[in-house]
Amino acid sequence: MLAAERRARVLDAVLARGAVTVTDLSDALDVSPMTIRRDLDSLARAGHLDKVHGGATTRRSASAEEVGFDHKAGRERAEKEAIAELAANLVAPGMAIGLSAGTTTWALAHRLRRIPRLTVVTNSLRIADLLHGPPRPGEVAPAEVILTGGVRTASDALVGPVAVSSLERLHCDIVFLGVHGMDARAGLTTPNLLEAQTDRALVAAGRSAVVVADHTKWGTVGLTTILPLTEIDHLITDDGLPPEAVSALREAVADLRVAPPSAKD
Repeated sequence: MLAAERRARVLDAVLARGAVTVTDLSDALDVSPMTIRRDLDSLARAGHLDKVHGGATTRRSASAEEVGFDHKAGRERAEKEAIAELAANLVAPGMAIGLSAGTTTWALAHRLRRIPRLTVVTNSLRIADLLHGPPRPGEVAPAEVILTGGVRTASDALVGPVAVSSLERLHCDIVFLGVHGMDARAGLTTPNLLEAQTDRALVAAGRSAVVVADHTKWGTVGLTTILPLTEIDHLITDDGLPPEAVSALREAVADLRVAPPSAKD
């Protein structure tokens, strides 16, 4: 098979499925993982797809586009797991925790199943389902989950006036916020106006706010700002941030924490 034909088939698979792994492509096309990685590099340079940890996804696009949960969950998995592990260290038994919707907060929610007597306030249907489930070995009894109402988004978040109203009289020890993008000038952003409003209400319900965001979120600017960087207490990210981003964040955020390096393909 010629390289051009193989790359066309790789791109067809990404466009059809939204996200694919190097292993799946290698098996399907009967070539080495290294060959697939070179193909993904070439297609990413041409702007046809985004190369991510372990594979590729369809191209990130306009600031107002909201991508579905399952699509986002395939991106930067190792980085999100490392961030979630570090974030879980901030949680103690018996706390009231706020969790926004998102794939990084969802990774954190898995770790919260090991911590007893938690009350979790969330606008994420995925997180509520996860925390409500029966414990597995090494886990404790399910947390008490308070799920906001609201309008459902593509990422399975509940947003809007109903969600905001339900958060206004609640008080959390700590709130963890996932974001679409973060930028030195635009701050923390999202493509959804109602989600920005809901996230602000969630942050206001907490004594402290922790943003959990992998390095790919830096420089991404959504349609609307949630909060300036200076209005959050902690930011946990991974070691993929460029030095200039680290410097900018250290100037703006009171406490920047970088998750330890993780294995990457």
